Amino acid sequence: MLLALTRRLRTINPSIKTPTFTFSLLHSTLSHSLSFDLDPPLKPLTKPQLKTLLFSHYNNGKFSNLLQNVVALPSVLFTASHNLTHPTRSSQLTLDSVSTRFDLNQLAQELSSNEFDVGSCCVKLGSSQNKGKSLVLPNLKLKVVIEALRMVLDLIYDGGFPTFVYGGREGLGRHTAIRYMKNSVENPNWWFTVAFDRVVFYSRHVGKGLPQECGLCGVLINVYLNGFDKEIQRIRLRMNEQNPKFDDDSVNDGVVYKPLKVYAVRYLDEVLLITSGSKVVAMDLLNWVVKHLEGELELKVDRLRTVIHTAVSEKIDFLGMEFRAVTPSILRPPLSEKAKRARLKFRRQKEARLMEMKNARERNRKMLGMKIFSHVFNKLNKSNNRFKFDYQIENEVREIFSSWADEVVQEFLESVEERWSWHRELTAGDFLSLKRIGISYHKSSLMPMISFKRNERTVEDLTKLCMKVTAPIELVRKAVRLAGFTNEMGRPRPISLLAALEDSDIIKWYAGVGRRWLEYFCCCRNFEMVKTVVSYHLRFSCLLTLAEKHDATKAETIRHFSKDLKVFHLDGNEEVYFPSEREVKRTGDGHLSDPKPVDSALTLNLIRLAYDVPSSTCAAHFCDSNDTISYQVSLLQNCSNINPADQKKWVPEMAAIHDSLDRRCFALCADHISDLYLGKITLQDIDCTSFVEVD
Repeated sequence: MLLALTRRLRTINPSIKTPTFTFSLLHSTLSHSLSFDLDPPLKPLTKPQLKTLLFSHYNNGKFSNLLQNVVALPSVLFTASHNLTHPTRSSQLTLDSVSTRFDLNQLAQELSSNEFDVGSCCVKLGSSQNKGKSLVLPNLKLKVVIEALRMVLDLIYDGGFPTFVYGGREGLGRHTAIRYMKNSVENPNWWFTVAFDRVVFYSRHVGKGLPQECGLCGVLINVYLNGFDKEIQRIRLRMNEQNPKFDDDSVNDGVVYKPLKVYAVRYLDEVLLITSGSKVVAMDLLNWVVKHLEGELELKVDRLRTVIHTAVSEKIDFLGMEFRAVTPSILRPPLSEKAKRARLKFRRQKEARLMEMKNARERNRKMLGMKIFSHVFNKLNKSNNRFKFDYQIENEVREIFSSWADEVVQEFLESVEERWSWHRELTAGDFLSLKRIGISYHKSSLMPMISFKRNERTVEDLTKLCMKVTAPIELVRKAVRLAGFTNEMGRPRPISLLAALEDSDIIKWYAGVGRRWLEYFCCCRNFEMVKTVVSYHLRFSCLLTLAEKHDATKAETIRHFSKDLKVFHLDGNEEVYFPSEREVKRTGDGHLSDPKPVDSALTLNLIRLAYDVPSSTCAAHFCDSNDTISYQVSLLQNCSNINPADQKKWVPEMAAIHDSLDRRCFALCADHISDLYLGKITLQDIDCTSFVEVD
């Protein structure tokens, strides 16, 4: 995919606000002398510093010699190495840690002189079962160069992408795209997704945490499709100009106006287009999209899967979730009678508690006041002056309240005549005839207000459509059965393969899968069903696996580990990795972030070797730990003997790790193997070319 996009980028010149940039500028043959003075300690560059350095080589609307002047700088390469390190350990990265892998100075010299050999930095991995194609992976040295290129391209192009472009951009992930669709898309009538042929993109699964992916892929896809995004943006603006949105006051009562709208959402290579109008508009848009992608960008569109669906009666799959247009009453249904009684009971209990607290405060004040008064009375009684005062406190209080009353009256009544008129009407007893009081009285009437709300809800349900997002619960259940969490009857069962792991590693593996599912589907409407899968099926499958390992009963295992699956260390401390029942209940869409990849956690398992092998450095990026343990990769598709291409047996849209990594052994330290089990890092954070040869 990277080579295909690179070939296309040689001819594309997107018209964006930021300066134009093509890949031909990266391979300049101009000589340039660099000063590699590494005496001062290198520090990673901040984003403003890197941007200043980048735009210092911008002249006459173009960048020049970026490979030699920017990418080849040791400080930029060190910043790229810093980005590849886990955030919790990136502050510990030093030049010595980088030098144990490769010479940073030599790499900078090779890049500046165009002598960098890409082929020597790639490792070809054959299939473990002699089936399928081999996999070519970059080593850590090439990963640093790729990350440096990603940083440069991201700074140049990120400000020029349209607002509906997500993925490969900081702070714009899956959940951000879903939030936009839920809050901004109104009255969708027709929609379609664009399905690309795998010949060009090789695989539609981009951003899944697989070892053959890198951060540069997302940036290149955004750059490659930037011209297409600009054309879609022009179409949207033209539709808005031709169909303006009127205010509610300018539209006559009883008339509902729905302007024609075109919405677009693109997450990397997944494209969703939505129209609110007739089907003819959606068909014209579909024909234009297919023609532009195949003609201008030379992409192959799968026309059998790129079809129009009605948004009301047909759901559509996008970003691994299901979308459907529904009325507001479905998203916010009216309360049942039981729920109303429960809410009324809760309010009464809350009012009672507030009244008790108020009475307690008043009682405490009264007791404290009586104590103070008694103390002052005793002091005055014992003094010589006794109770001699020169003024009357009643007059002072009367004057204060009189001034307050005058201020309130003057604030609401402008003239003296109006005050006198108000006073006469109040004293006469006909207070309901007052204008302000009459309005307040009518507003306090409940029956007209309730009927108005019911009518408003009925009209809204008939005229407005909202976006409903649900998790594909059938696919989740299929993934649960495929991984072996449940049996054919849907009951939790142990996974015998995991019995070879340590107790803490078993719990961490289950915790990694459960937490990723909770993070990924927390924005869905049926999130409670996903919570049930995590809190019941995964939790009890873990308990049954531990019980099978120790040849114990489920009750004995629960008594030892508890339902929260607590891990007891040798020092007596306990730690909880699996989300507790209370934590699962609190999980929701309050704090959405770009979820980490899910597939690599479910389809990957690491088995500790039973015999010792020569110790080596940890395979994680720039980890200097030599206290490592060798683990063997075990892939789900090979253990289950299922071909991922078989959609009937495999879960659709769930990517699989390449077969060439099966049975490979990697040396990992205790911290990184824990992070890999828990899902804090993926195979992208490990140098997969540094596998250990085991006989």
